[in-house]
Amino acid sequence: MLTDIEIAQQAKLLPIREVAAKAGIPEEALEYYGKYKAKISEEYIRSMETAPDGKLILLTAINPTPAGEGKTTTSIGLGQALSKMGKKTMIALREPSLGPVFGIKGGAAGGGYAQAVPMEDINLHFTGDMHAITAANNLLCAMIDNHLQQGNALGIDPRRILFKRCLDMNDRALRYINVGLGGKVNGVPREDGFIITVASEIMAILCLADSLMDLKERISNILVAYTWDNKPVYTRDLKAQGAMTVLLKDALKPNLVQTLENTPVLMHGGPFANIAHGCNSVQATKLAMKLADYAITEAGFGSDLGAEKFFDIKCRKAGLKPDCVVVVATVRALKYNGGVAKADLNAENLDALKAGIVNLKAHVENMQKFGVPAVVAINRFPSDTEAELKVIDDCCKEMGVCYALSEVFAKGGEGGLELAQKVLETLETKESHFAPIYDLALPVKEKIETIAREIYGAKDVAYTAGAEKSIAEITALGHGDLPICMAKTQYSLSDDPTKLGRPEGFTLHVSEVKLSAGAGFIVVLTGSIMTMPGLPKAPAAERIDIDENGVITGLF
Repeated sequence: MLTDIEIAQQAKLLPIREVAAKAGIPEEALEYYGKYKAKISEEYIRSMETAPDGKLILLTAINPTPAGEGKTTTSIGLGQALSKMGKKTMIALREPSLGPVFGIKGGAAGGGYAQAVPMEDINLHFTGDMHAITAANNLLCAMIDNHLQQGNALGIDPRRILFKRCLDMNDRALRYINVGLGGKVNGVPREDGFIITVASEIMAILCLADSLMDLKERISNILVAYTWDNKPVYTRDLKAQGAMTVLLKDALKPNLVQTLENTPVLMHGGPFANIAHGCNSVQATKLAMKLADYAITEAGFGSDLGAEKFFDIKCRKAGLKPDCVVVVATVRALKYNGGVAKADLNAENLDALKAGIVNLKAHVENMQKFGVPAVVAINRFPSDTEAELKVIDDCCKEMGVCYALSEVFAKGGEGGLELAQKVLETLETKESHFAPIYDLALPVKEKIETIAREIYGAKDVAYTAGAEKSIAEITALGHGDLPICMAKTQYSLSDDPTKLGRPEGFTLHVSEVKLSAGAGFIVVLTGSIMTMPGLPKAPAAERIDIDENGVITGLF
């Protein structure tokens, strides 16, 4: 079979104006970025606010494993399948980050014959949104340090500056740095650090803002530091919000691209779900629902991270009510959860599958707790046996959910018809009774402990002294009623990446708590999670190249 990039390079793309026309978007609403990419104007988005909403379908998954799950591939393939059935469909996805592209994970535009294209552009600079977010973030940092240098009229305590610089690259050497060295002319010496751009509060704000002025208001509310006498300092105190919004005015507009089968895709925003809220922009999701009868979106990593935040943060903030959730899994990944080494996953192993399927059960049960009808999608591999698929079938029947085999990687939309039919049947026969898992009025600790207990399966939660102090400060500032954004390893339901399957009776360890007042949530860091990843021993960047004709290879 051809590689992902070879398939993408051979695809017959429609000019983006034709894709837009297919979706019902007039040409005057487009701002072109070449032949195959466009942004959609804010004026057009406003004009669609009174249009009726289509059905909202969320794609999520079990905990990721080295065996692969294929959530984005399934999202795109399902959209292609519904289009193939004559249904008016729009897909709304996140933009990839350069960190994973050049690191270990690779691109995030799908795979095989279920990809968003132009794949190279999407996985690289795209329309510059990531760069604009990086620039806005770092402008604020520059203004903080300049304020210290120019006399520090606000009385900012350099030891209590909360807002960090960012870079859209995995660069562990920048996690902890010293700035302002080299003498008086170079600034005030202090400790600082970088996070990856997709973990920036600016990214979260861009994805949750519903207008340009809402974006500016949210930016003005970012808590950046405390003063010597323990008073909060916000972006508005530094008068930075206007310039930052100017840098983001184009990035706020959703991007329109297409799949290999020319199904329209809105690709906008890219927060990671292990360290951020893991969902594409509210504007793109809402617009997809206005433009199509079926809007398909996804949330990052497993349902314990992305889907929980989609329901408890994004849906709550945006007033969304999902109609159906699809949980993606593979036989291989479930065997891995049952203790099989990656090298042995192609061999039939019913005992390991039965042991590992508890991970799928946990994710499906979690989705049912939110009152949303669930469908299981098994991303099929050639090594899957009939006996193994029978185990999946029996498990889904026991849980009272339907499941479908998905072969979209190898067959595109054609390979997703069974899944599409199951989703349609679920939408027709089961009503969504969506409700978040916790009440915002609960104290901060109770909200954290509800997520830990109900979604992760934890018995207890332990807090560091620093986390306890931060919770008290956030509550004292009047922000205790915000939702929780958990930062946790994606590889396990617990905060220990080595605990596979369905861990029970464990303690969740909260190391740090931060207020993202602009985004409108409280970030809770657990275990050893880091907000600036590092590159692996053999990064994907070593395999990416370009020839004299401009043809890129090694990108996947």
